[in-house]
Amino acid sequence: MATLSVKPSPRFQLPDWHTNSYLLSTNAERQRDASHQIRQEAQVLCNETNNQTIWDEHDNRTRLAERIDTVNRWKEMLDKCLTDLDAEINALTQMKESAEQNLQAKNLPLDVAIECLTLRESRRDVDVVKDPVEEELHKEVEVTEATKEALQQKISQAFEKLCLLQEVRQQLNSDHRGKMETVDIDRGCFSLNLKSPNISLKINPTRVPNGSTTLQQWDDCSQFNKNRAEAEMKGAIELREAIALTIAKTNNELEAQRVATEFAFRKRLWEMEKVYSELKWQEKNTLEEIAELQEGIRHLEEDLRRKLQNLKLCHTRLETRTYRPNVELCRDQAQYGLTEEVHQLEATTAALKQKLAQAQDALDALYQHLALLQADIACKANSMLLDTKCMDTRQKLTMPAEKFVPEVDTFTRTTNRTLSPLKTCQLELT
Repeated sequence: MATLSVKPSPRFQLPDWHTNSYLLSTNAERQRDASHQIRQEAQVLCNETNNQTIWDEHDNRTRLAERIDTVNRWKEMLDKCLTDLDAEINALTQMKESAEQNLQAKNLPLDVAIECLTLRESRRDVDVVKDPVEEELHKEVEVTEATKEALQQKISQAFEKLCLLQEVRQQLNSDHRGKMETVDIDRGCFSLNLKSPNISLKINPTRVPNGSTTLQQWDDCSQFNKNRAEAEMKGAIELREAIALTIAKTNNELEAQRVATEFAFRKRLWEMEKVYSELKWQEKNTLEEIAELQEGIRHLEEDLRRKLQNLKLCHTRLETRTYRPNVELCRDQAQYGLTEEVHQLEATTAALKQKLAQAQDALDALYQHLALLQADIACKANSMLLDTKCMDTRQKLTMPAEKFVPEVDTFTRTTNRTLSPLKTCQLELT
């Protein structure tokens, strides 16, 4: 017999069922009303945003066109300023070169005096003395520099002004290049439209890039560069006029100083030649004494070697006699005689060694003094060679450069000529 199976689940009441249906129907109507409202508002918003977008794009195209015109005006002003600046740089450069050529005529006496002073710095030891030659050379340098100081100052000012002009030109050129790039970029932006193939969404396009400036700062920067360039050009014109006035100054007061310096050179060379001859005579006598002392030392060494052989003989005899057997090992007269001979030979050897040491010390002292003599001779030869080079160099002051052929090589030039006897002597000593 079949039985009724009741599903064990909760049971809703009939009012609950009616309430659920009513709620579904009411919510559906409310959602449709809300959707209709949103559609209406969206249509209005689309119309408004389309109009706003069109006008915004038009306004920004106008702003881009105005900005291009503004940048173009500044670019043209910078073009003219760069042209004027280049002309002024060329004019100042030519004036500076003219001043340098004028100054070059006064460089030879100074170069010769400095070369002589530099050569004489190669003197050694006691020859490094502040003599009349050095004093006259320093006077010559002072006199020459006094004639060049004003012109050199103007040349330095021209160099500094050219550096400033180049710096200003760099700034102007950089500003000009920036404006050219800006015009190209803005023209590219101006030419874009909705159908352009290269438009796309970018990441954070509204960000403010690092280093951005305000419009006032942009305008002030270009104005500052232009004003600075004009001020520097004005200063350059004034400097050119001052250089033109200074170029005409000359001074011919070096002849008397040249004569005085060369007289001091000749007198100093005579003094050094006199001392050089005396030192060579002392060197000759010292070498002779060294030779004689060396001969005496050889005799002492030979005598010492003979005494050493005698000592070896005595030592051998004494050592051999220690092997006598038993009672035969007695201290006889021969033993006493050999012992006495050993003591005598040891005393003699000590005396000879002492005398040999004294002779060696004397020889060392002679060699040391000879080294001092030869070093001083080398110094004197070097000093005479240097002063001769100086006299040779100073010939450039009295003869044309194309006819000048140095008799002695200097550190600044080398010629394929036979060395002078004085230089050969110096090389042998060193």
